[in-house]
Amino acid sequence: MKRREQREHVFKLLFMTQFNSEEEMAEQVTLYFEGLEVPDEGSRESIRERYKNVLAHLEEIDGILNEYSRGWKTERMSRVDLSALRLAVYEMKYEEDVPVGVAINEAVEIAKCFGGETSGSFVNGVLGKIASGRKEDGEIHKTPARQEHRAKIILRSKADKEKKAE
Repeated sequence: MKRREQREHVFKLLFMTQFNSEEEMAEQVTLYFEGLEVPDEGSRESIRERYKNVLAHLEEIDGILNEYSRGWKTERMSRVDLSALRLAVYEMKYEEDVPVGVAINEAVEIAKCFGGETSGSFVNGVLGKIASGRKEDGEIHKTPARQEHRAKIILRSKADKEKKAE
């Protein structure tokens, strides 16, 4: 199963969490996997594990979302948008093998597919602020969750090359 499909299943489970109590979710997750046509147990376990990891960090994730989404606290967000945002913030902060751009793009696609007319742009805007570290008040507050990779690009003019050749 592709990572995109796994991400969509995690999103659906996160969405379901908003409608069920913690006790009910245990049964709901079991029923979800019984009805799921996933060929291998490895994919099921991967989905289950990512879902549990997002829930384990939910308070911190919601804190980040509330910090960067001025006027749209998590209580006011659509449940589809919130589920997509939670998954993306988790990936951006805790999954080193998922590039930030991929996490954002995937969340936007999920929001467009399952959300309303403006869901994609809303999710993109919030995640863009989080990725850049820029809050609504203009303050830059970026604490990298993981090591950033930067490449240094040196441009040389033709004149520089000629001087060097002499």
